[in-house]
Amino acid sequence: MPPKGKEEESPFGVLEFMHWDHDWNCHKYPDRKSLERAAALMKEAGIGIVRFDFLWEDIEPTQGKFNFEKYDLIVEVLSKCNIKILGILDYCASWAAGSGEWNSLPRENRLFINYAVRVISRYKDKVKYWEVWNEPDSSTYLSKQDGLKSYCAFLKEVYPAAKLADPDCKILNGGLALGLTSVNRLYDNGAQNYFDILNIHVFENPLYPGRAKAVAAYPKMCRKVMVRKGDAEKEIWITEIGCPGVKRGVDTADWWLGKNPNEKQQAQWVKDVYAELLKQKIASKIFWAFFRDCNGHWGSGIDYFGLVRWDFSLKPAYNSYRECYGDWRNNTGRSQKSP
Repeated sequence: MPPKGKEEESPFGVLEFMHWDHDWNCHKYPDRKSLERAAALMKEAGIGIVRFDFLWEDIEPTQGKFNFEKYDLIVEVLSKCNIKILGILDYCASWAAGSGEWNSLPRENRLFINYAVRVISRYKDKVKYWEVWNEPDSSTYLSKQDGLKSYCAFLKEVYPAAKLADPDCKILNGGLALGLTSVNRLYDNGAQNYFDILNIHVFENPLYPGRAKAVAAYPKMCRKVMVRKGDAEKEIWITEIGCPGVKRGVDTADWWLGKNPNEKQQAQWVKDVYAELLKQKIASKIFWAFFRDCNGHWGSGIDYFGLVRWDFSLKPAYNSYRECYGDWRNNTGRSQKSP
């Protein structure tokens, strides 16, 4: 709940790969036109904040050589639509990885810190939320798994440098993928004073009964941990929640939680999870993953997480999201102009 007298901020966000302009992602956003098309649809749906990576490899492809052109454009387009940004600072630049792996921590933390400080400083007038890495508790996104010990030591170095670069910015831990165990490890490893907002990811398969209640239970359990640790004043953000919406007749492998929901079932899941989480009022922001379908990137139902299809046509889930936002806006008495 917001402090008395303060307007409640919109909790509606999305994860979208605005930075994808590479061969390996079919050049999802190759130009201003595609970015502006996505941003306009986001604004129409009521999306207030977008989460995407500020890839180290893109920005500093060679040590000491920075290129911000791509990200300057993305920030400009979203800012013009009054859409906020949660920037993810990740992964490892190839030249900085001791093992050469993109999903490893750098051989020297100072190399990452230098990049992070440059990014935060450049965009501090327009970007106030930064996430340090993505899913550090998953071996997919951080190769070395040691119960978050290495990650927490890393976070303890990045956080103060980020605050020096922009004292007003808010730092999120890397979104946690593996549940309450990871939340406890974050605290047990002494990271409490090195993030401003607790960041979690929540996925359930809507084809199984009662899953919306399970989604709502997770931030509630996180809040109990935070209260026990004396950290109850911090916000909780769910920066990934979603499911596939596969059009009938499309043949693709199932996603990691089982059978793929169809587009109609995905649309209902949007309504169910937002209704449960907004009623609970524990998670301050809820980011649907993703905004737009992908073009065969994962080779499974994950490619169909979007609210809109690859060709930007609207899925039923887009309309559900827009309706959820409209209901929230009406219930909070917000202006028709505000996303």
